[in-house]
Amino acid sequence: MTAITGGEPARRPRRRLQRGSFWTALALLAVLSAGALLAPLVLPDSRDTMHFELKRQAPSWQHPFGTDMLGRDTLARVLYGGRISLVVALLSTLIAVTVGTGLGLWAGYRGGRTDTCVSALVNTALALPAFFVLLLLGSWFGGRIASLCIVIGLTNWMPVARLVRTAAWSLRERPFVDAARALGYSTPRILLRHVLPSASAPIVVAAVLAAAQALGIEAALGYLGFGLQPPTPSWGGLLHDAQGHVFDAPWMAVFPGLVLFLVILSFHRVADEVRDALDPRLGV
Repeated sequence: MTAITGGEPARRPRRRLQRGSFWTALALLAVLSAGALLAPLVLPDSRDTMHFELKRQAPSWQHPFGTDMLGRDTLARVLYGGRISLVVALLSTLIAVTVGTGLGLWAGYRGGRTDTCVSALVNTALALPAFFVLLLLGSWFGGRIASLCIVIGLTNWMPVARLVRTAAWSLRERPFVDAARALGYSTPRILLRHVLPSASAPIVVAAVLAAAQALGIEAALGYLGFGLQPPTPSWGGLLHDAQGHVFDAPWMAVFPGLVLFLVILSFHRVADEVRDALDPRLGV
């Protein structure tokens, strides 16, 4: 019946998201996101409030994450920095997923020379030394949130394109796609209404992994001084500021680094579980 009407293929049963580690990771992401969003309402000090008499104070009830070399509250800096880092990760992921999904769908569905050209573009981009390209582009265009999002997004779309291209290639000869062609539907409509929803599983997983990758890239650029510039905080920038105080104020590096590690780990855990739930053929 599907081949005659052009309707969507029967959905495979999906496994429920029941693992405790998945919900723990999701809860951690939600708490940190809420803390970053509500930081002005819940913290007594802003990110730039200085108390020179409290320079490099160890963690205490008043300052749970301690203070930095200017007497600023490290907890406030971490939460405000999380707001910036997460925004950069989400916006750059949106760019990467949009570019990668568009090229992957077009290449996988069209095949032939189109697929060859897009595959060559992907392979060429992957062959470039990504880290040095990021450093170069960061030195040219870094310092602003918009430019940093574009730089990270345009250097992080290739894995998405590969996954989507493979999914579109396997779907283009399915009966429901043949039926849509027989009904005279245009290529954009077939891609958006039929192929794209059926390829949603790899796109969702690729998006979550791209967000984790973007966080790591932003942190690396900030740590090396090519990211957002002071006084705008980010997790990478906080690690950069802590370089000279590792021994006399280790909490300046420990807490931003720990939060960054937990967030990236949570993104990967969510991606693994979502992948298993959307595609029951993977995992147990």
